[in-house]
Amino acid sequence: MPLLEFFLPVFAQAEAVEVVEKTAEVVAEVADQFSSVDTIWVLLGAALVFFMHPGFTMVEAGFTRAKNTGNIVMKNVLTFALGTIFFTIIGFGIMFAPGMNLSSETVSPYFGGIDLFSGGAIENKYGAGSYPGVVFLIFQTVFCATSATIVSGAMAERTKFGTYCIYCIVLSAFVYPVSGHWIWGGGWLAEMGFHDFAGSTVVHMVGGLSAFIGAAFLGPRLGKYTKDGKPRAILGSNLALGCLGVLILWFGWFGFNGASTVCATGDGVLTSMGSIFVTTNLAASVGAAVTMLITWFRYGKPDVSMTLNGALAGLVGITACCDVVSPIGAAVVGTLSAIFLVIGIEFIDKVLHIDDPVGAISVHGICGVVGTLCVGLLADPKVNGDFQGLFYGGSPDLLITQIIGVASVAVWITFTMLILFGVLGATVGLRVSKAEEIGGLDICEHGLASAYADFNITDQLLGIVAHEEGKVPLSQAVTVEHPAAKTVTAKPLDPNHPKFSKVEIICRQNKFDDLKSALNAIKITGMTVTQVMGCGMQKGSSEFYRGVPIDIQLLPKVRVEVVVTKVPVDLVVETAKKVLYTGNIGDGKIFVYDVENVIKVRTGEEGYNALQDE
Repeated sequence: MPLLEFFLPVFAQAEAVEVVEKTAEVVAEVADQFSSVDTIWVLLGAALVFFMHPGFTMVEAGFTRAKNTGNIVMKNVLTFALGTIFFTIIGFGIMFAPGMNLSSETVSPYFGGIDLFSGGAIENKYGAGSYPGVVFLIFQTVFCATSATIVSGAMAERTKFGTYCIYCIVLSAFVYPVSGHWIWGGGWLAEMGFHDFAGSTVVHMVGGLSAFIGAAFLGPRLGKYTKDGKPRAILGSNLALGCLGVLILWFGWFGFNGASTVCATGDGVLTSMGSIFVTTNLAASVGAAVTMLITWFRYGKPDVSMTLNGALAGLVGITACCDVVSPIGAAVVGTLSAIFLVIGIEFIDKVLHIDDPVGAISVHGICGVVGTLCVGLLADPKVNGDFQGLFYGGSPDLLITQIIGVASVAVWITFTMLILFGVLGATVGLRVSKAEEIGGLDICEHGLASAYADFNITDQLLGIVAHEEGKVPLSQAVTVEHPAAKTVTAKPLDPNHPKFSKVEIICRQNKFDDLKSALNAIKITGMTVTQVMGCGMQKGSSEFYRGVPIDIQLLPKVRVEVVVTKVPVDLVVETAKKVLYTGNIGDGKIFVYDVENVIKVRTGEEGYNALQDE
């Protein structure tokens, strides 16, 4: 027993030494496999790219009408949430796994593998470099969500929320990963030498072309075009918010492009990182400046929203070639992107009659193509010795490869999106009803009367839809004959002793056009129209906010005011009742007031003559 007690400390000490040695071996092995600097750089890039999503949200919300802001917020949040879930579950494996055998040394040319929840990447079977595979997973996840969110802006203000969510799932889980595998996953385009450094084609053209097809299926917003096809301007609700979004995107793009080196060690890489930052910033700056000059020349004044688009166009264009062009080349890319942006926006809007509220198709789709092809034209071997563009003495082979790559991805996206939007349109439907679109997607899709609770929301196109789009049905109920309707006979008017009356009508927004037409039919040609917020004794619709019932909810209404003397007041009242009546709460109110006198400012006429324009 004493002998055993003597040797026990010796055995324990030896075992401890062995554990320490093994731990040191593991630490050394891990240290040799992964670089702390590279890992942190890639994670920082992922965070910067994630920060671009608030930018996308602000741009879309600022460039569209306030009545749809809540819907836009929901779409952008769910784009990232659903994109993250389904890209992690299945998309990442399809894009980056070498094949169905996750440990295979040969890469499948067309399709990766099925790796549920990206387990193989987490175990570093694939996707790892000088950083763990799980780091590459989060980096690529934020890129996937960026591609998906591009469609949101082009299809804004009229798309069913549920339908949009289905689109996000399909794109993130399957469509984007397949074409991404061809280029970034070591597939057949990568083998050909196709170069898209940070995603002008992989991310932006995929999103832009999907947006084009989706917007074409969807059709334009109500009132966007006249009967003869001329476009109307639908002003954004908050250009300051849109500008802030663009600047946030600009900031995030340094991570989008810069961190795509997925490495931050070595003099060559560090020099390349600095060059990428310079070319990225320069292309955006030139894109904004050239777009401003073009719009100033064409429209007489520099256009604010298109100049903001111009900065994004330069950023999208430089994304494919930021690592291979010189500063001069970056300026050319920014200039070309600006030119094609303006041409594209006008052509899509005025010729194709495809309604894109934020310019996403031109910014991401067209400029994505421009930037990708610029690799074959402007690649400077002094910047990156692996590539030599046509304008720098290179052969046309690189340009031809870039063209093949763009065309191949375009065919894939067109094929899949035609099927996807066609099936969605034939089943669940793509578009909300006309009444819901007029009322705003916030209230009809989310039960939110206004995303700006303390502000009055004004729709510049209220009433324009008129008979160009046909009668607008009420979504909650159908119009029926008023039970107290009666026929009114006009009484003889005494011009010497006229009686003036003011009729004030509060009604639903989606009934205004019918009311306007009915009043015009009884010779009411002058009226004052304002948008108001309010509720009756019922305290508005029964809705919830964060699961809590709203005690009182102000709903958007229209107030129509007319002053009559020649047209009987009873006739105005009965006409309004017939048009507005549905039998449901919220049909509105009619108020009648006596008016002491009427003065026409232009002529100084008073009384009866002041209301006559003959």
